[in-house]
Amino acid sequence: MINGIASGILSNAIGLSTGVAGTGNNQGPASFSDIFQSAVSDVDSLQNGADQQVANLLQGGGNADISGAMVSVEKADVAFQLMMQVRNKVVSAYQEMEKMQF
Repeated sequence: MINGIASGILSNAIGLSTGVAGTGNNQGPASFSDIFQSAVSDVDSLQNGADQQVANLLQGGGNADISGAMVSVEKADVAFQLMMQVRNKVVSAYQEMEKMQF
């Protein structure tokens, strides 16, 4: 499950290096902002799903699943941490480029 999250976000990142979106569409080059926005959207949907499952669990819903809620929360957490590491690398690369003299 975690591999699926990471591969989805990383496939968007690979799309950046090849110049096409990781979604398989042949609409032309994708910008970094489009790819990053897609990754943020994926992480947000995982977080929203985890929030819904936790809320259902706390309300004692008929289909409340503790293990499913825990897995959803962990998936959202791992995806968020991966996104933050990618963000940190991008910021670091930008700072290195700022230091270069032309």
